Amino acid sequence: MIIEQANAGVLTNFDVFDFLRARGATSDPMGCLGAVAPSECKVFEYLHQSPACTQTRESIDEFLERCEKFKLSPAEKLNIINLRPSNQPEIYALVKECGKRLVKGDIDEVPELLELVNEVLPQPPPKPEAAAEQHESMRSNLLDISG
Repeated sequence: MIIEQANAGVLTNFDVFDFLRARGATSDPMGCLGAVAPSECKVFEYLHQSPACTQTRESIDEFLERCEKFKLSPAEKLNIINLRPSNQPEIYALVKECGKRLVKGDIDEVPELLELVNEVLPQPPPKPEAAAEQHESMRSNLLDISG
């Protein structure tokens, strides 16, 4: 990989995921042989289990456009896109001085920001262990019904 322009801008996890996918990375270790470096496959595998794998360029652009009213810093926007917070405590952890900046008198903008995240940024994939638990729960429900 050749760096054409250092510090040209920030990259979201989606940008890295999309770049690695375009280079031929997969979450299958055997599928990565020769196409990309093993370290790139590890990064791809990690990002494949993160919110980045369900995001699109359009959803990120829409989020960036619609969140301007909150006056978030570029780093805060990047963290929200990468981590896709799903509740208010996570927003408070990502936005510096959130209680001062997004809560003005009786107007609390945190729920509105959280609603924007939920509306525009797609749900992340289920966690592997959560998927296994869900599968086991469905299996036991089927056994209860049949037996």
